Amino acid sequence: MHTWTFLTNHSQVLLCIARSQRMTAKEIAEVVGITERAVQRLIRDLEESGYIMRLRVGRQNRYVINTEQPMRHPAQGGRTIGELLTLLAPLAPEQGQA
Repeated sequence: MHTWTFLTNHSQVLLCIARSQRMTAKEIAEVVGITERAVQRLIRDLEESGYIMRLRVGRQNRYVINTEQPMRHPAQGGRTIGELLTLLAPLAPEQGQA
């Protein structure tokens, strides 16, 4: 059993959105392994911090990532969230890589 991971749940949710802007909170919850309510809180955090923008399309939400938003930790000063996503989002299992 894993006791810790390299990426936070915020990062995991952001990566899911980067892989598919059409994923529902329920689908994200299944991928990340947390509750749908937790996903909704994390999406709200990301939105309030300017990392994503929520768009309503019919009855569904779509998300747009602000790739120019800076990373939050001082150790990554000068780096953007887009740089992180460029490294990690292509590694999505649904794109044929593990």
